[in-house]
Amino acid sequence: MNFEGLDPGLAEYAPAMHSALDPVLDAHLNPSLLQNVELDPEGVALEALPVQESVHIMEGVYSELHSVVAEVGVPVSVSHFDLHEEMLWVGSHGGHATSFFGPALERYSSFQVNGSDDIRQIQSLENGILFLTKNNLKYMARGGLIIFDYLLDESDDMHSLLLTDGSTLLVGGLHSHILEIDLNTVQETQKYAVETPGVTIMRQTNRFFFCGHTSGKISLRDLRTFKLEHEFDAFSGSLSDFDVHGNLLAACGFSSRLTGLACDRFLKVYDLRMMRAITPLQVHVDPAFLRFIPTYTSRLAIISQSGQCQFCEPTGLANPADIFHVNPVGPLLMTFDVSASKQALAFGDSEGCVHLWTDSPEASFNPYSRETEFALPCLVDSLPPLDWSQDLLPLSLIPVPLTTETLLSDWPAANSAPAPRRAPPVDAEILRTMKKVGFIGYAPNPRTRLRNQIPYRLKESDNEFDSFSQVTESPIGREEEPHLHMVSKKYRKVTIKYSKLGLEDFDFKHYNKTLFAGLEPHIPNAYCNCMIQVLYFLEPVRCLIQNHLCQKEFCLACELGFLFHMLDLSRGDPCQGSNFLRAFRTIPEASALGLILADSDEASGKGNLARLIQRWNRFILTQLHQDMQELEVPQAYRGAGGSSFCSSGDSVIGQLFSCEMENCSLCRCGSETVRASSTLLFTLSYPEDKTGKNCDFAQVLKRSICLEQNTQAWCDNCEKYQPTIQTRNICHLPDILVINCEVNSLKEADFWRMQAEVAFKMAMKKHSGEISKSKEFALADWKELGSPEGMLMCPSIEELKNVWLPFSIRMKMTKNKGLDVCNWTDGDEMQWGPARAEEEHGVYVYDLLATVVHILDSRTGGSLVAHIKVGETYHQRKEGVTHQQWYLFNDFLIEPVDKHEAVQFDMNWKVPAILYYIKRNLNSKYNLNIKNPIEASVLLAEASLARKQRKTHTTFIPLMLNEMPQVGDLVGLDAEFVTLNEEEAELRSDGTKSTIKPSQMSVARITCVRGQGPNEGIPFIDDYISTQEQVVDYLTQYSGIKPGDLDAKISSKHLTTLKSTYLKLRFLIDIGVKFVGHGLQKDFRVINLMVPKDQVLDTVYLFHMPRKRMISLRFLAWYFLDLKIQGETHDSIEDARTALQLYRKYLELSKNGTEPESFHKVLKGLYEKGRKMDWKVPEPEGQTSPKNAAVFSSVLAL
Repeated sequence: MNFEGLDPGLAEYAPAMHSALDPVLDAHLNPSLLQNVELDPEGVALEALPVQESVHIMEGVYSELHSVVAEVGVPVSVSHFDLHEEMLWVGSHGGHATSFFGPALERYSSFQVNGSDDIRQIQSLENGILFLTKNNLKYMARGGLIIFDYLLDESDDMHSLLLTDGSTLLVGGLHSHILEIDLNTVQETQKYAVETPGVTIMRQTNRFFFCGHTSGKISLRDLRTFKLEHEFDAFSGSLSDFDVHGNLLAACGFSSRLTGLACDRFLKVYDLRMMRAITPLQVHVDPAFLRFIPTYTSRLAIISQSGQCQFCEPTGLANPADIFHVNPVGPLLMTFDVSASKQALAFGDSEGCVHLWTDSPEASFNPYSRETEFALPCLVDSLPPLDWSQDLLPLSLIPVPLTTETLLSDWPAANSAPAPRRAPPVDAEILRTMKKVGFIGYAPNPRTRLRNQIPYRLKESDNEFDSFSQVTESPIGREEEPHLHMVSKKYRKVTIKYSKLGLEDFDFKHYNKTLFAGLEPHIPNAYCNCMIQVLYFLEPVRCLIQNHLCQKEFCLACELGFLFHMLDLSRGDPCQGSNFLRAFRTIPEASALGLILADSDEASGKGNLARLIQRWNRFILTQLHQDMQELEVPQAYRGAGGSSFCSSGDSVIGQLFSCEMENCSLCRCGSETVRASSTLLFTLSYPEDKTGKNCDFAQVLKRSICLEQNTQAWCDNCEKYQPTIQTRNICHLPDILVINCEVNSLKEADFWRMQAEVAFKMAMKKHSGEISKSKEFALADWKELGSPEGMLMCPSIEELKNVWLPFSIRMKMTKNKGLDVCNWTDGDEMQWGPARAEEEHGVYVYDLLATVVHILDSRTGGSLVAHIKVGETYHQRKEGVTHQQWYLFNDFLIEPVDKHEAVQFDMNWKVPAILYYIKRNLNSKYNLNIKNPIEASVLLAEASLARKQRKTHTTFIPLMLNEMPQVGDLVGLDAEFVTLNEEEAELRSDGTKSTIKPSQMSVARITCVRGQGPNEGIPFIDDYISTQEQVVDYLTQYSGIKPGDLDAKISSKHLTTLKSTYLKLRFLIDIGVKFVGHGLQKDFRVINLMVPKDQVLDTVYLFHMPRKRMISLRFLAWYFLDLKIQGETHDSIEDARTALQLYRKYLELSKNGTEPESFHKVLKGLYEKGRKMDWKVPEPEGQTSPKNAAVFSSVLAL
């Protein structure tokens, strides 16, 4: 409600007037209220105040039933009838909430919601109550416990809220936008701009959102998009209240006069069918509140601030005889509400009293209210008698008082010792004969022990069971390792907790509040997720990889480009690199280098992740370089283990990463051999001495690049192996400098730790000297180092710890092919000038872009995370802002971090593995435009991989050139899958099943059917996907895939590669078609595709009611189309065509989405029918499949 035009006397009710510390009665309180009221020392009423003992109420006519005091002397700001229980909620100007039970208004609960602001609106939900104050939204249980407390912006001045469905809330106030808040995640999901600021009242019907503005206007907005559809200019001054019922909207407010605002006695009434005003309704009171009370007719209740109430018809004339008077204790009525049953009215006045008017003494607030839970009474005085003669009587029934004395059962430690019991090992014969079905093993009883009896014996030594007792039953419930107390939670290994719905109810937004996409870790060999992110955030690499496309089936560059495309499309949702990792597992060099981990090794953490990711880093750069070369040079070098190449200039990867150099070998006979080569990365080589002297990172890097070593080599002059001195000279520096840290032992770790300590001491001396020059600095002031009072540009002590790595390095090529390397800071740039001006003289500045670190964990083998400096172009695409920021990427956890965290390495748990430095202004040197390499020709006819396929077996007709899909065209889609790895689960001690790792699925068949045109329903893609991996379960009952269908040697199906079919779907997505199917979310997830939501029409959600079960395609087809499908097995052509027909049926029933209310009735009938039939389709008398006559006959005819 808008208070601008109300009585100016309201200004006297300041919140500070009812301080809990002041026992004096409020000066505005009517003295008559003190009769029969007991006040505690705080000055608050202890129980409800009944004004009249007995009231006679005439049936059908509203009369006052009860009046109670909510809070003495504090004005009531809002009242609300609970929609779920027989309760009335009242909020005060002091931020206090009180609830009353039933028509007798018995006090149920009372608690403080806000310490300073008034409560402006109350909304009841199933599990609690929402309270809205000026800039705070609080959700509390009915007893007063806080469920969540959501702080809004301090500049907000909220006045109204509207619950649009069970989990979405709109909040508006005196500003130019309305917030949409998701109550499940307690996050702001949308911010809708409004043309007219100041939304103080909101209502909703099945057609519109209605927003009442302080300017006197009422706007009608679309339910889906919140766009303005219509606007009524109701009052020239301000709006007081309005309500909507059926096709009528009634409003009251204030009009502008020469002396200011005056209450308008004409109610404005609008017809929502014609969107125009009808005859205004003149009333005999000054209207401040109004509500429709549609009992017998659509009558209106109009309430004035002085307590007058009048009932009238909105299209009739107001009769003065219909006026009755509410007797407020205070001078003004502050709030008014009507119960859901229309049997009760509630009024709140300025003295803190609540008045309940009903039309019968036994009035109820809701048509169907649930039972209210009350506090249990104390049972101590009513304990049942105990019979001491019963041996099995539990003594715990006797309440024992708390005592500080020693109990008899508290034996001293000398007389007691822990003696855990452990089950003996399983008999070896059982293990030998056991057969596993799923995750449960079965074996015959060897008859070596008595049935159902296992002997236990106490362990005599603690060493036998200590290690066992530390391992809990479930890995999900194990306690943290002792060393993890020093590891921040964001750096720990993140895992997905699976439920019955799989991943659908897992809250990824809790781990990633950015718009960048994380990567899921449950796929085999997903340890490289962090390196994939590093490559993605290299702008030239991202553009280059996405422009690449070749005919090679397992090309890592192609698969990485597809994955980068998904990361581009994602808006914070995680992606998975399943197709990329599948291609990675097929590369022979990857297996030879030991980069492919077995599932057991990955789960147990046997592999050294730091060494593994550094080998993977070398491998992926080599492989990408090779894939790029193969486009120009088919016979390119295929060695993945080495670091040199025949020619690095043939690919852009070589131009980015390759460093050209000369290797010189000097024999002691004086002969010198020079050989040119190139490398894509460097490995740090550490000095041998351990003196603890300062050694800059730049010095170690120069030593590693210009490596000099003594080794045995062949000398042509001496014609034998001789000790030689080998040196390396740099001819050309790379644009991206990649460094493997090789911290693989305690020796290297101690070197990093020692250098960080030396650097910290030098930094402290440097900063202490600078501070002493500026002012006197006491020892106690060291805590202020880095604070605004200390020195603005000085980092804090914590930021200087464990730092040895510089953010920038400066490299210069000398005339004699030498190399100068030094650390570079912002102060150096001010001294020497910009780096771009020096590039002409062979001087380059490299900035740190990413660091990949190994998080140590002895239990799981640790994890790999990456710190990445995300550039301006990525922020511009995702968030529309231009700035740079460091982020932590830990699989699907993404969090912005301070830049100092990227270079801080506590060697106890955080070990550096890989460093990426890039030249400044690198992006300006390369073409960053992405041209989609996928052409329409991928949809044309192609040969099958199957040797035995015949034309008569063809189940689809490829698209012709004149049939190419356009933007918005419909395509029916369905996919079938097979299982590669079974689900890993465990049974807990309470009998519940816990999923540790889900089953790994692989797409086996993809079908697309035409959605329009003369050939509507005819498939144009029906590809069986060949797989080289072992299939554990073909799921024939659900997929229709039989053993041999995916084998090119014996299959009679149209067999293709996954990449070939993937390109077809990518082209359809890029062209803008809309996919129609049933359960497409899982299909796209297994295929590893990211499809925009506006291009997906999923019938599983079109025919679904909130908080109800999902309905199968078979039942929907039987109910709406009178089709009986999926009789013996599933067929993707049949399912895709059925989904298309269901979508057409949806458009028919909902009138293209314009009549949601009528379609809602259809869904209710669907769910009622499903419950009656237990969601089972009746078996047909003669089992015939529609596909036999409909699909194949039409294909053969064409």
